[in-house]
Amino acid sequence: MPQINEAEVIEALRECYDPEIPVNIYDLGLVYGIDINQETGHVHIKMTLTSLGCPLVGDVMSEVEMRVSQVENVKSCDVEMTFDPPWTPDRMSEDAKWELGLI
Repeated sequence: MPQINEAEVIEALRECYDPEIPVNIYDLGLVYGIDINQETGHVHIKMTLTSLGCPLVGDVMSEVEMRVSQVENVKSCDVEMTFDPPWTPDRMSEDAKWELGLI
């Protein structure tokens, strides 16, 4: 059975950007979990946004689903949006902090 490569899923997530900050959602630390079911080809992404009242939440979710669904061997993808725990800048990767001039 063909396998889904988690690194390719992460690269797909790095093509999605927060609407308010010009850094991808993965390096911003907005992705809380990636659950890959190799048997069904389904990927479940648990994520958050930088602000609770973001009016583009649906657009971000749709983009994540679309990009992850394009990864080889992915049959379906869904996104679970959560705000618990709330996002903080501490979740950002070193690359994201550098890109934003925080280090």
